[in-house]
Amino acid sequence: MQDPSELYRFETDTDQSSARASVMLVSMGGFIDAGRTQRLLTEHLLAAHDHTVVASFDLDQLLDYRGRRPMMTFDRDRFTSYEDPSLLLYRLTDRDGHPFLLLTGAEPDYQWERMVEAVMELNKALGVDLTVSVHGIPMAVPHTRPLGITAHATDPRLITQHEPVFGTVQVPASWSALLELRLGESGHDALGYAVHVPHYLAQAEFADAALAGLGAVSGVTGLSLSMTDLAAAAGLNRAEIAREVEGSDEVKAVVEALERQYDTFMEGRERPSLLATGVSELPSADEIGAEFEAFLKDVVEDDKGKGENTGGIGSV
Repeated sequence: MQDPSELYRFETDTDQSSARASVMLVSMGGFIDAGRTQRLLTEHLLAAHDHTVVASFDLDQLLDYRGRRPMMTFDRDRFTSYEDPSLLLYRLTDRDGHPFLLLTGAEPDYQWERMVEAVMELNKALGVDLTVSVHGIPMAVPHTRPLGITAHATDPRLITQHEPVFGTVQVPASWSALLELRLGESGHDALGYAVHVPHYLAQAEFADAALAGLGAVSGVTGLSLSMTDLAAAAGLNRAEIAREVEGSDEVKAVVEALERQYDTFMEGRERPSLLATGVSELPSADEIGAEFEAFLKDVVEDDKGKGENTGGIGSV
């Protein structure tokens, strides 16, 4: 392996002696992020909290530009701008002045293991002892009920309040997941939250998922994170979704069916006996996992052939 330290450089925005923080959030835009959960959360944190750049990464070594071409602007007879991709490590401060780090940008196409080693070097140099990630996954749930979260961690003690939803499931790897695995193998703490996003909103912006993820991060890290603007955006987003649902009998029927399924499931959890009505008809963890694997297979097949949907309720 080539020297991992040659993948990054410290920037002058932040004095390295003051860049230390115990928590690092990782937001790398990986394979799937239903509801644009990760992107919304990241944009909110950078808008709501003071921040400086600690380090930048050499993306020319990490990206397949032809696989996901950056955008350029052409104006009449010349090129006028280029959306230069970036991968940056920020230092932010919470509302009480406590520092934390945010690693965000394009997920590497190449050199995953070397990139993991580089981030582990930075963790050691900057005093990070907990690494956290958040993203959205599509689930057969209604947006009108409380959102579920699947937690995963290098040590079960970090997620004692969360009950598993899945059994054993094979999913396509992401760089963030590999980082979590390698951190665990080296004895470091890392955890992640996969927020359950209604499948019909997977390709749209669903701010409630980002808000739920932000609350989970605040709860596990103790950071005092601003939520006001994101909560307001979630309220507006919720109202727009309600209008779209009311305007489509097909979508409305899907939502109502999911509400019945959700309510039956919750009733079964409250009355866990053989007489609990409808529980036997609910999918098992293995069945849920199989459905999720099928969804991911479809995404893999369609990923390169579809343009990005900028909003609205997805296909049902």
